[in-house]
Amino acid sequence: MSEENKTETENEVEGKGEKKGGRRPQRAPKQEKKPAQDGMNPDLEERVVAVNRVAKVVKGGRRFSFAALIVVGDKNGKVGYGLGKAKEVPDAIRKAGMKASKRMIKVSIENGTIPHEVLGLFGAGEGTGIKAAGACRSILELAGVKNVLTKSVRGSNPHNIVKATFKALKNLRSLDEVATVRGVNTKGLRMKAKATKA
Repeated sequence: MSEENKTETENEVEGKGEKKGGRRPQRAPKQEKKPAQDGMNPDLEERVVAVNRVAKVVKGGRRFSFAALIVVGDKNGKVGYGLGKAKEVPDAIRKAGMKASKRMIKVSIENGTIPHEVLGLFGAGEGTGIKAAGACRSILELAGVKNVLTKSVRGSNPHNIVKATFKALKNLRSLDEVATVRGVNTKGLRMKAKATKA
């Protein structure tokens, strides 16, 4: 190549670089990768309520996967449930545990039992223990309830029992909450409750 051709090609290259904006922008510094966490609080206790194997029929045969229903709680009035699906059981349980810890609810508890009657759940005296079976028992234990009587109406599907129990626990209100909503003193409400029992 002659001198003229070299200078022309260099000018073209420089011209192209100017069109693009010159130098490349600097990249942001790389951040250190943090170890993956399960997202579970170490104070929470988890219980496996049900593990179900499901099959999807495809051209080559059946594809199996697992669905796990998990309940987590701190035994101090907070409890949650989650459903996780995966190809392996441990992965399904891990996913369900993470979902459960994110979807926790606060349960009103007075003297180790629930404050009032709710559909399917009844307050119980000291020493009664937890009179419940299956999924309902796990939820109440992890919520921190010590004395309660339960009655499951109709089906025994663990998914439906978990959802029904959570719906009932969400409807619970403590005496203080009722008093603030009504705008009255809690002493008056307690006296009325004792008078109706007598």
